[in-house]
Amino acid sequence: MGRPCTFGIEEEYLLVALDSGRVLSAPSAALTRLCREVLGACFAEEMFRSQIELASPVFDTLHQARAFLTEQRQRLSQALAGEGAGLYCAASHPSAQWLRQHPRATPHFRQLFDDYRLVARRSLLNGLHVHVGVPPGLDRMQVINRVLYWLPLLLALSTSSPYWGGQDTGYMSYRRVVCGEWPHMGLPEPLPDWSAYERYRALLQRTGTLAEDGDFWWAIRPSRRFPTVELRICDGCPRLEDALAIAGLFRHLVEHAQGRHTGTASREMRWITQENYWRALRHGRQGVFIGIEEQQPVSAEAWLAQLQVQCPADSADAERAFMGAWRILREGTSADHQRELLAAAIAEGEDKAGALHRVVKLVVSETGGVVLHR
Repeated sequence: MGRPCTFGIEEEYLLVALDSGRVLSAPSAALTRLCREVLGACFAEEMFRSQIELASPVFDTLHQARAFLTEQRQRLSQALAGEGAGLYCAASHPSAQWLRQHPRATPHFRQLFDDYRLVARRSLLNGLHVHVGVPPGLDRMQVINRVLYWLPLLLALSTSSPYWGGQDTGYMSYRRVVCGEWPHMGLPEPLPDWSAYERYRALLQRTGTLAEDGDFWWAIRPSRRFPTVELRICDGCPRLEDALAIAGLFRHLVEHAQGRHTGTASREMRWITQENYWRALRHGRQGVFIGIEEQQPVSAEAWLAQLQVQCPADSADAERAFMGAWRILREGTSADHQRELLAAAIAEGEDKAGALHRVVKLVVSETGGVVLHR
């Protein structure tokens, strides 16, 4: 294994009304200012006026990350509660009317909506992004190739978007279905090294496909702003402990990849990763996947066990991350809990709207400890 890596976490949140649970399509300028004041330098705007991002400082340990994110979630949730608003961190809102949402009017986001139209308008989604620092001189594309196979497992651990437009989509991560409508937002291109990445990027820029300062939005990518690899495949996690387990596992994978010297994944492994990706977004932790050992069908539990064999824990943080992942597989993801709650509410006589409201109430409570008014 290489030396311990620093890391950072980005979480996206929707702003919802505490009385109705609805997404605030046009929150006031004062409410946005309040978010900015509470989060300070960690505040970032997102595509919609109803959405914000918390971008953490650089961490050395999961303990630091837990303390910081717990405090920021609680402070922001309490401040917003005073204005009748709450934070919603799951990857999709079960009944949001996305066409009624107001795009952010800054030039960057205006350009996105002009370029991608209805695809951008539909993307009322929250993701969990994790940056892990890569030491100078280490080829970040090679690191990405070495950890790529395990990304669908991290998605399966994070799923939180089973509902869309008031309907059960049949997917545990409908967010990743919507992401598939965007260019350069699936698995990264099979580029063997940094030189190939630069040639690929130059080709797209030369042909007018990618702006000079344009980004790829791959499920994992080399950051343009930081010397990191960035995990982007995961749904937002209302329960902070889930997000920390995933961040810890991803950091551990990147640290383990520093000591290996293989190039790009084989074509066959790319096929398997793509298939596992679809199974993860469709079935989540309940899926049957293609394992790395003899390429046989495995459960999510057996797949995680294979990861422990391939990349054994060698630090207290890695141990905690594996323990968190086992807990998720045992207890369920947010998507599992949302479905269980909706089924229970309907069994108790709630109508569909009331049952979906209970789902929103659960997510808001898990995100920041604030409860909807009804």
